Amino acid sequence: MKPAPFAYARATTLAEVFDVLETHGDAVRLLAGGQSLVAALNLRLASPDLLLDINGVAALRGVTYADGVLRIGALTRHAELGADPLVAQHAPLLAQAVPHIAHAAIRNRGTIGGSLALADPASELPACVLALEANLVLASRAGERRVAADAFFQGLYQTALRGDEVLTAVEIPSRAGAASTLQELARRHGDYAIVGLAAQMMGQGVRLAWFGVGATPLRTPRAESALAAGDLAAAQAALAAELDPPEDLHGPPALRLHWARVLLGRAAAAMKGH
Repeated sequence: MKPAPFAYARATTLAEVFDVLETHGDAVRLLAGGQSLVAALNLRLASPDLLLDINGVAALRGVTYADGVLRIGALTRHAELGADPLVAQHAPLLAQAVPHIAHAAIRNRGTIGGSLALADPASELPACVLALEANLVLASRAGERRVAADAFFQGLYQTALRGDEVLTAVEIPSRAGAASTLQELARRHGDYAIVGLAAQMMGQGVRLAWFGVGATPLRTPRAESALAAGDLAAAQAALAAELDPPEDLHGPPALRLHWARVLLGRAAAAMKGH
């Protein structure tokens, strides 16, 4: 299939983006990496009147570190995340996730901002920012606001982004020296996860963020507490009360729960060896 007809424009500043959003509202879609949007256009799952290319907006680029916070511009490509030394030092979980994201051609174009704004529940980066206790920077004509990752993902492909806002950056407190790991099960390497886990040590505690098992990335506080206490078996048992995976072509919920317990064991072993 081919997409329905649409107009195309390019923006070079955030002010231009805000102008278009105010003028066209829900009839415009923003084009960053386009790795999900173009497919949706071709399948006619999305039919905007206008496609606004934001790749020329310099304010959305760059990775910086200051005052204990790593700031990643929304247009940062997946491949750039995997290669950036600041990301490797201060948020290694993101670097660990990159090899699991699709394939090289997609990683070279896809952006962190696009992935988070789409909020696919089976993708790696939303779970990573949840595990990392990140804040997402949302900008509009009125200014910026910061939304914690815990509050940003609100439902299946639903986020806290308003129609007049753009996701401009991700801000992450430095996790330098803290153990982390990303574990996932997929049919083939590069496919979306059937079950996945982003795990991040926080002092004496741990944050577990699951993907592929619900409508959003999910935390499991009981399992976190048990794992922090050193009781892996109790942590694995707690998942039955905290995860409610769907039944689909990959298998029944009980099978997904089994795989989740396996991944938690692998994550515990990986962080213990850190």
